[in-house]
Amino acid sequence: MQGVLTGFAIIFAVIATGYLLARTGVINGDRERLVLNRIAFYAATPALLFTVVAESDPAQLLSPVIVVSFLATLLTAAVYCVVSVLFFRADLPRTAIGAAASAYVNSNNIGLPVSMYVLGTGAYVAPVLVMQMVVFAPLILAALTSGGQGRSRASKSWGALKGSLLSPIVLGSIAGLFVCLSGVRLPAVVMEPAGILGGASIPLILISFGASLPATRVLTSRADRAGVLTATGIKIAVMPVLAWLIGLGAGLSGDQLYAAVILAALPTAQNVYNYAATYRKGEILARDTVFLSTFLALLSMLAIALVFGR
Repeated sequence: MQGVLTGFAIIFAVIATGYLLARTGVINGDRERLVLNRIAFYAATPALLFTVVAESDPAQLLSPVIVVSFLATLLTAAVYCVVSVLFFRADLPRTAIGAAASAYVNSNNIGLPVSMYVLGTGAYVAPVLVMQMVVFAPLILAALTSGGQGRSRASKSWGALKGSLLSPIVLGSIAGLFVCLSGVRLPAVVMEPAGILGGASIPLILISFGASLPATRVLTSRADRAGVLTATGIKIAVMPVLAWLIGLGAGLSGDQLYAAVILAALPTAQNVYNYAATYRKGEILARDTVFLSTFLALLSMLAIALVFGR
């Protein structure tokens, strides 16, 4: 438990640093803050994922944890869809955003720090990241473009999907997976610079997130409040329970079961808001769920660590 508390304390300390830098004007506005995100996205995080995956045990990367994560994501999204049909009667795009907000985990911005400091390795995150980009992102985009006409919408959807699949983060993960599975040992002149660059990823991401907090307001839209609270509750409470049940059914135990449940407790990915903002559907629902789940997920993960005796 002490190690988990220490890990969360580190995460909160760096987030608080970003918040203070924004409040004091050192980071002035979104334009300056997003420079940190771009550096992390295009350079530091791909380097981190490459080194972590390349130096991992292949059995860890191809463990049953990824199967449990896949099934938990599907079932969690289905739970929100059922609730939406019964109570919200939202259209397909808004339902898709709510389902994604409930089940699409933040395997990058928060997942990497949590995985490194709580699970002790980032190897479990890379397969989840690739799975979401390859399998679930196309489904979300298809729902958001339903009913659209003309080549422009199809082209826009394909461009978003292509950008996801060919993003530096996914390519870095795939390159690391190739090195890991092939058994190739790269020289220090390659791995050491990648390790140094990757070390900047987590601080950059968390500082940027902290710097975004002073301008954030949540639950101000009454029309979206019920959907936000429902998606947040499902993300924080229902998805970890589903992952635990599926993991037990699959015969997982020990570190693997703990990893599967912790990954399910990760907050909503910011990608969901990016998709919603791009197509101007369910923006507030996605934005507020991302914000609330980010903080509540940490409490959920502390509870999970306590249950597992960590």
